[in-house]
Amino acid sequence: MTYADFFAEIKGKFLEADISGVQEHLAFQFNIIGEGSGIFYVEAKEGQLSIEPYEYFDRDAMFTATGEIFMKIAEGKLDPVMAFTMQKLKVEGNIEKALKLKDLIDRK
Repeated sequence: MTYADFFAEIKGKFLEADISGVQEHLAFQFNIIGEGSGIFYVEAKEGQLSIEPYEYFDRDAMFTATGEIFMKIAEGKLDPVMAFTMQKLKVEGNIEKALKLKDLIDRK
């Protein structure tokens, strides 16, 4: 799968999230390694969700994994905390805010 195909698919998954209850600013960068490698970010701000294929320098947390792992997380088939525990997901930055990724996934 190319990065463009992957990004289009995962953007659709994230856009399903209901962030109306998210009151704080969250900015996550995702680094895809392996097949279809690339970078994208997800930002929740003032009730709006943005997903763009760019690096986000003012991020709260950065996640690194394969596209397959990110897709499983976005589909709700893999808990991000479990992925981290199994060393399939690398996390850098504010861990408290990184844990809120699960909240975004669970709001579908």
